[in-house]
Amino acid sequence: MTTETLFRPFNHPKLPLNNRIIMAPMTRYFSPNSIPGDDVVEYYKRRAENAVGLILTEGTTVNHKAASSNARIPKFYDESLDGWGKVVEAVHKAGGKIAPQLWHIGAMRKEGEGPYPQYPSATPSGLVGKGKRLLEALSSTEIDELIKAFTDAAKDAKDLGFDAIELHGAHGYLLDNFFWEVLNQREDGFGGSVAARTRFAAEIVESIRAEVGDDFPIILRFSQWKQQDFDARLAPTKDLLEQFCAPLSAAGVDIFHCSTRRFWEPEFSDSSKNLAGWVKEITGKPTISVGSVGLTEEFVSTYRDAEAEVAGIDELIDRMVQDEFDLIAVGRALIANPDWAVKVRDGRMDELVTYDKKMLESLN
Repeated sequence: MTTETLFRPFNHPKLPLNNRIIMAPMTRYFSPNSIPGDDVVEYYKRRAENAVGLILTEGTTVNHKAASSNARIPKFYDESLDGWGKVVEAVHKAGGKIAPQLWHIGAMRKEGEGPYPQYPSATPSGLVGKGKRLLEALSSTEIDELIKAFTDAAKDAKDLGFDAIELHGAHGYLLDNFFWEVLNQREDGFGGSVAARTRFAAEIVESIRAEVGDDFPIILRFSQWKQQDFDARLAPTKDLLEQFCAPLSAAGVDIFHCSTRRFWEPEFSDSSKNLAGWVKEITGKPTISVGSVGLTEEFVSTYRDAEAEVAGIDELIDRMVQDEFDLIAVGRALIANPDWAVKVRDGRMDELVTYDKKMLESLN
């Protein structure tokens, strides 16, 4: 099948891109003292030089003491901003576009981890798992502080020249902790129905929008599954998915990044359409799909088994030809092959190499 559909321009009024290929955000641990150095600049520059339409950075933590679990994860405030400025400059010089993923890991942080080991972790209700309450619930003051931390990071991103921002609301991290009924047992306006549980993220989006203006793109990544429970479902029906998406869309999300472990799996039993396809239909807004693109194994299996073989992309092409979703995020295949987009474009699929876990642990 022709790969031409992957290289159509994406004509979004706020975020025009040369093609439909996104570099998925992938956590690495190459920022000593949480500051990205020259090696991080080169890492992103290399993908920009090789025809990636938009780079989403690895998760970068906002200015909150419980946001990070490791001092080698990059932050997005204070002295780290100089390093991120160099990243933006290099990516733009190479002809690419880039957005930082703004992150707070919430319940995934174990006590004693990160740059501030004595500081308590943060979750909506003090829960870190089903029925497992180890912490105090976040106060309204702390919620306001967290909203400000995300807003400040977004403003800094715009000031540094980034092309957009992405909020990490997936995979069992803080924003997702509010989305998920298992961890959000609050009895105030931030808990309750599926729509009410979006309030924290919606207020972050509204606060960011008020600060950065109408023209700066906001991407939200979310997932049904959680690291704490792969079978979790925020919205097990189409009606509930609509109730989930509506407040976030109204708040100002421009693009939804719909994280699945395998992009080809149907979201509901009566259709082959995946999560990104349904969100696009429900909201009328562009969506990014993601999940094991070009590989035989989904990412959790890769961490266990060390490698994933190269796989064809005919199914991806077919779904994009049908406009099921607008953009596709590629993760581990772009770690193994920084020139993945160029090789796909030029019909050199036979030159793609197998992904190995060690590649994520190298500078590459």
